[in-house]
Amino acid sequence: MARLSVVLLLVVATALVLRWRRPAWYWMAFGITFAVLRVLVRYASVMDACGLTVPPARWRLALARMTYRPAPEPRAPRILRLRPTLTGLVLRLKLRPGQDAFDVSAATDRLRHSFGMYGVIAREIRAGVVELRMTGYDVLKRVQMPAKLDRAPMRVPVALREDGSVHYRDYRTVPHGLTLGATESGKSVYQRNLVAGLAAQDVALVGIDCKQGVELFPLARRFSALADDQDTALGLLEALVSHMESVYQLVREQQRISVDVPDAEIAADIWDLAEGLRPTPIVVLVDEVAELALFASKEEEKRRDRIITALVRLAQLGRAAGIYLEICGQRFGSELGKGITMLRAQLTGRTVHRVNDETSANMAFGDISPEAALAAIQIPANAPGVAVAGDSTGGWSRIRAPHTSLREAVNLCNKHADRTPNVPALAPFRPAVASSASDAAPLNKASSATA
Repeated sequence: MARLSVVLLLVVATALVLRWRRPAWYWMAFGITFAVLRVLVRYASVMDACGLTVPPARWRLALARMTYRPAPEPRAPRILRLRPTLTGLVLRLKLRPGQDAFDVSAATDRLRHSFGMYGVIAREIRAGVVELRMTGYDVLKRVQMPAKLDRAPMRVPVALREDGSVHYRDYRTVPHGLTLGATESGKSVYQRNLVAGLAAQDVALVGIDCKQGVELFPLARRFSALADDQDTALGLLEALVSHMESVYQLVREQQRISVDVPDAEIAADIWDLAEGLRPTPIVVLVDEVAELALFASKEEEKRRDRIITALVRLAQLGRAAGIYLEICGQRFGSELGKGITMLRAQLTGRTVHRVNDETSANMAFGDISPEAALAAIQIPANAPGVAVAGDSTGGWSRIRAPHTSLREAVNLCNKHADRTPNVPALAPFRPAVASSASDAAPLNKASSATA
């Protein structure tokens, strides 16, 4: 008996320590079992308390009266599947007639408390079927990306969502994106994860970093073109516009449309071209967009207008030519001048880190999802890297990118430096780097890019 007590005490102590220091390990060792039992035992009463039940059918009431049996209880949504995951539970429900997916979404906070879970998110799978993704612990506190990731061309895993799933930046689906956040909010780490994920793919990286290149120039070995001031940025953007026009000419030459050509074989963008003819896709990263829009003289205003015009043209027309924009900044509103709101309308993907005021959040989400703007305002200052990601459909979720140091990003870019494509239109802006692969080798701008 004494030995059993010692064993139980050790198990309880181990569980408490794991829950405090290693919540993921606690969840795998103990949490899954307790959570499944709580859900199964409390399910009927919790659904009734949350107003997610419907009265029994009339024929069942009539049958109970005829047979002098007790009246049947209200019916809760039927459980189709209960699946444990590495971070929580996935509960799929079949709604009863008269129920709506919005009712389940409105009750997620009460379900979280009732089932003793850290978070509950509801989404509709199809008509009458709702999936509850429940997390057993705060997966954003210490981000650990899964070992198996669904990688694909132009698709980069950059962060972890609050429901435990992976957040991907898919440029084929969402061509252009906007990332906002105050200083020390985690924008740079998010950007490094993007670069690190793209470095291993066959893609040309183009950077515009008007902070004298402190963020992007250390990664220069993997970039096909870089600019660190407004004048160079203007030349680079106009070169991209010229490259875009030449790509469209190539697509038109390869179309050769006739009555015998099936619809599926008609080329409308670079991805419809044969692999041997397909131009290299380009991702353009702008580190601080406000620096491109500010001006202090008439000459600078003319330069600014040309820069914004080029960005708008790339945002409107670049997708089919394989040119994708990733624009970062602290603020992105109409105070930056004409053309900014037109540019913002083309940036489908929106990611907002901690911001200093409500207006900054509304700049990104005010026109698509007020709930996402409210969630962005509530990001605490002691959680750098936490962000709210959404798109023009109104859907959104909290995410957090794993911490990637500048050293780690530099090492990855150096490792994949041989993948850096040579785009002739961007050759004058290619950064000149030392031939040695030594980490101590200095990185300098190409003299032609600073001319």
